[in-house]
Parts: sequence; C-alpha cells; structure tokens
Amino acid sequence: MRGRRRFRTTVAVVTAALLSAGALSGCTAGEPSAVRSATRPAPSPTPLWDVSPSSVAAVGDSMTRAFDACAVLSDCPEVSWATGTDTAVNSLALRLLGPEKVAARSWNLARTGARMAELPEQMAGAAARRPELVTVMMGANDACRPTPDLMTPVEDFRASFETALFRLRKGAPKAQVYVTSVPDLKRLWSTGRVDPVGRQVWKLGICGAMLADAEDLGPAAERRRTAVQDRVVAYNRVLKEVCAGDVRCRYDGGAVFGFRFDGEQLSPWDWFHPSKDGQARLAELAYRRITAA
Repeated sequence: MRGRRRFRTTVAVVTAALLSAGALSGCTAGEPSAVRSATRPAPSPTPLWDVSPSSVAAVGDSMTRAFDACAVLSDCPEVSWATGTDTAVNSLALRLLGPEKVAARSWNLARTGARMAELPEQMAGAAARRPELVTVMMGANDACRPTPDLMTPVEDFRASFETALFRLRKGAPKAQVYVTSVPDLKRLWSTGRVDPVGRQVWKLGICGAMLADAEDLGPAAERRRTAVQDRVVAYNRVLKEVCAGDVRCRYDGGAVFGFRFDGEQLSPWDWFHPSKDGQARLAELAYRRITAA
C-alpha cells in the first residue's frame, strides 16, 4: 500500500511539472492549442471571381459588333450585347456599370469577320486597358466558310485560343474572362430555311458551308451540314476545356449554343446575325452567368 501511494505521488509531481512547462500539448500561457484554434474564426478566402466587375472589354466578331442589327451591312455597336448603350438592349456593361460609366469603362474591340486566329491580337489590345472583365464571342466565322473543307482545324482553333489567354494574362493577369459558346448554326438553318426572305438572302453567300442550298435535304447536303455542326461542337469543347484551365475564366456552359433564336431575334436583313432583340437575349444570358455565385 505504501509503495502504491509513493508511485501515485511521483506521477502527480511529474505531471504537474510537465503541465507548468507546457510540454504535454505544445501549449503556451497554459491554454492548449486545440482550444485556442477552436475559438478563433477561420479567415474567409478571397473569391477569385468578382460578380460585379467595374470595367468591361469585349473581343470577338460581328455578333459583338451588332452587325446588321440596326441597318443593312453595318455595325451597330450601340446595341451590342456586351458594351452597348441602348437601354432597350440593356447590355452587359449597362447592367454591371450603369449608364454613367459605360462610355468611360467599357471598350468594344471586336471586328466583323474576325476568326479565332485574330483573337490573340484583340486580347493584347484588351489587356492594355487593364479591364476587370473581358467577354469573348468568337468561332462562328471559323465554321462559316464557303465550304466545310475551309473551316479552321480544331487544333489551330485551340492553339489560337490558348495564345489569346496567354496574351491577356501577360498584360492583365487578374482580368476575368467570360467565354460564350459558338451558336448552333444548324438550328439557325432549320429556323430560317422556311422563310422565303431568309433563303434569298442566304444565296448571297452567308455561311455557305451551312446555309447554301437551304432547301436541299439530300444526303450530300445533310453530310455537309453535319460536318459543320460537328466542327461547332468541337470548337465549343475547346472553349470549355481551355477556359477550365484558367481560374479566372467562365464558360457559358453552352448557353448561347442552346439558345433557340427565332425570327424575332434574327436580323431582318440577313436572317443570321442577332437583331436588337437577339442582342438583348445575349446580354441577359451573359449577365446571369457572370453574376452567378
């Protein structure tokens, strides 16, 4: 009994010494570290995506320039879905910046007729303005060639898009990027081919690979249209994959490709480009995606 009492006394003395030295749990000032960390709130991480950017640069092709939206064979950037000032369209820039800041804090650098090979140059121009958000709508002209064999190869399309993002990151490393999918050109053909005006306009050479001989439903014409459709799907896969590799890039998830443009949303002069109403729909799709949590 005396031996057991002596042992318990020794253990108590040693334990008290260790506690006073802070040796049992790495504690300081007598408080275990686990207790201290449990009482301190964890710091909130800074989100990489800002849902309210304060400046917008738009790059791309005729759709961002609002070609044929106001008058035949003319750009109409004031109704552009990305940076337009027309309140009826309510562009992305108007929604994000407000009417008083659109002119000073948004830039439309798109060019009618541009293909993906031109995007690196446009991106460099955007980077020079140090925008907080860059919108990209490019690829329709790469598929809309006179014949399918002239369409931009998928590998070249990918290389140009990767280079474009690199050029942007070199000059504006923290700029956010919103990338739209290429529209569904086959659905556009299906919509417009029943309209006699649309068919006549398309005979002038608009997007020949898809829209030529719009009433021809033979096997050769169907193979041609399917080849174009497959290339558009491949382009959209590239846009999605490359964008996914950049933490400040958002792809639209196929929203533009999936949108069903009808006669009201297509230009009455070419039945191909978005009308003012179509531009408004594009602005709404972009705003939803950009401001999503």
